[in-house]
Amino acid sequence: MPKGFTLIELLVVVAIIAVLAVAVVLVLNPVQLIKQARDATRLADIAAVNGAIALYLADQPSPDLGTCSSYARLTAASSGTPFPTLVSVQLATTTAVDGTGWVDINFTTTTGGSPISRLPLDPVNDTTYFYGYGCDDTNKRFEVDAKMESLRYANGGVNDVESKDGGNNAQWYEVGNYVSL
Repeated sequence: MPKGFTLIELLVVVAIIAVLAVAVVLVLNPVQLIKQARDATRLADIAAVNGAIALYLADQPSPDLGTCSSYARLTAASSGTPFPTLVSVQLATTTAVDGTGWVDINFTTTTGGSPISRLPLDPVNDTTYFYGYGCDDTNKRFEVDAKMESLRYANGGVNDVESKDGGNNAQWYEVGNYVSL
């Protein structure tokens, strides 16, 4: 008697593998995993910029937070702004830390050198997802913002950071020493 698999047995095995593959894709949802990875990058980037500005403020006897008192600086062109009190916006995509970047603070004047090597840009950096910087140089207050993309970190998600950050805009993740700009 010949040994081997029948066509029916092979088709059943292929069908089972196909069903399992579809189930794995539906459960893992690779699109959401990619969005979550980009959001994790955003959280790390914003934390790094926030830390660098806080260190700069603590280090400098007369810190200059830049020209953002009159307008917000955004890393991508957008018709809107995450800063309700700063109506005007300026596009600034450079990542330099010498005062010409999208955060226009000269970090190189910090004792020991700049706390960050370059300013980060949003992983997508388009009209919807970008970083924003606003400040009140007179009172030495600042805010750095990012929009979350995944269902996990966005407003209403399991790990919602947008509406639970203490800021005044529930659709944006806001950090800084004054998150109501």
